Amino acid sequence: MNRREFITFVSGAVVWPLAAHAQSGGRMRRIFFLMGTTENDSDGQAAIRTFRQSLQALGWTEGQNIRIDYRWAAGNPDRARAHATELATLVPDVVLVNGTQALAAAQRATQTIPIVFVVVANPVGGGFVQNLARPEGNITGFSTFEPEIGGKWLELLKEIQPGLLRAAGILDPGFPGFAEIWRVIETLAPKSGVQVTRIVLHDPSDDIESALARFAQDPGGGLIVLPTPANSSTRNRIFALAARYRLPCLPIPILRNRRWVDVVRL
Repeated sequence: MNRREFITFVSGAVVWPLAAHAQSGGRMRRIFFLMGTTENDSDGQAAIRTFRQSLQALGWTEGQNIRIDYRWAAGNPDRARAHATELATLVPDVVLVNGTQALAAAQRATQTIPIVFVVVANPVGGGFVQNLARPEGNITGFSTFEPEIGGKWLELLKEIQPGLLRAAGILDPGFPGFAEIWRVIETLAPKSGVQVTRIVLHDPSDDIESALARFAQDPGGGLIVLPTPANSSTRNRIFALAARYRLPCLPIPILRNRRWVDVVRL
């Protein structure tokens, strides 16, 4: 499924709650869209453009019968919580959240307003839904990553770099879903003869360059970049540093820019 098809599917999921709460009189509906990334993130902006187009194809046009409030958490949990508090006061018809951090904030803010999520790791293990088939409550959506995928990422990195001895995971351990994925990698790595270490990136302003320079001092290293908001916002810098230090880097789904494909094999 390509991005346009996926966003169209998400648009349909958002429209269902709107239709369920429809009233006579043709009042304007309201969507609160909480993005986990920064406002200038190119992928985020592209997704929003496609989202708007898909909604319009379904009969929902901004300024006519629907209003969308866009907020950007930028990988900052305090900003996510502040925006989620705002959504509770605006009382939208439906909330669309992108990212685990944004979903956690929205879940704390309301137990009644319908929430649709995308790009969330392990939503069952994170306590957001009971199960994906029957989520119950006011939250539903699409799971992007389950913990078992961590083992596949490690296997792929070894295929890319047959001499792999060390793997550094760039992650924010404050994200429950991604922390569970990393635990799977830590469990499986010894069986593959790979030593793993964590490089913590809480905020895009953190000093990732020094951490990667230290890691690159010894041979046989590679990177696994987990799709946290800070990593998504910093992906261009991470890939540029990977190229500088000649570190094979696994481009997981948030890192879609084709310019960086050559970084995989250095």
